[in-house]
Amino acid sequence: MSMMELEKLDFVRSVEGVEAFSTTRGQVDGRNAYSGVNLCDYVGDDALRVLDARLTLAMQLGVDLDDLIMPRQTHSCRVAVIDERFRTLDIDKQEAALEGIDALVTRLQGIVIGVNTADCVPLVLVDGQAGVIAVAHAGWRGTVGRIAKAVVEEMCRQGASADRIQAAMGPSICQECFEVGDEVVDAFKKARFNLDDIVVRNAATGKAHIDLRAANRAVLVAAGVPVGNIVTSQHCSRCEHDRFFSARRLGINSGRTFTGVRLS
Repeated sequence: MSMMELEKLDFVRSVEGVEAFSTTRGQVDGRNAYSGVNLCDYVGDDALRVLDARLTLAMQLGVDLDDLIMPRQTHSCRVAVIDERFRTLDIDKQEAALEGIDALVTRLQGIVIGVNTADCVPLVLVDGQAGVIAVAHAGWRGTVGRIAKAVVEEMCRQGASADRIQAAMGPSICQECFEVGDEVVDAFKKARFNLDDIVVRNAATGKAHIDLRAANRAVLVAAGVPVGNIVTSQHCSRCEHDRFFSARRLGINSGRTFTGVRLS
């Protein structure tokens, strides 16, 4: 596999020593929903293709394969800390520790932590002064559960300060593309989200459309992150399904976009 094209994630203020990015699909075969670059190993793709993609990214970033750390996500709000103790575990214990996890926090340098998404919102959070970085997968369930708040709280336990945290959102589904049933709207209502800020109705269909990015921004602000420290991606995964994977467009049996961050 040749060099990958990575979509750089920018913060409001540049953070020295922090690199954040999302993978792009690269060369796409329209007949294959996994085609291009897929690093996710539990979505039905060929295991050797996934391994090849991971090796290519690791080589490109100048890290070892086991320095690429990603959880097995389940739309939970569980956060794991990647520390020296985790690094001493054997591979089976590491995999067990990453099972059912949807966000990672670390202070370790040189490793790449990341999540895999295909319409959900990938969040990258950094406190450059404290040297704490994090990444989270926020689908609608994780957003309702306020996974971003859980991440901010864990970062603060690791020495970060909420008012210093900068957040960037990677490619995800836009509000126009994210049509949902009323049960999803009800879930946000029960979780006390301000629906006026995140829900619009399509006049022609009557269907609700939710702005997941705005919902996560609200969660971050309520957790103490200054609104001026939050950058939202302008890339819609469904609109740009030839560049980023979209489960809404390609089906669940498709690849995932990897969004990673590292502290050097």
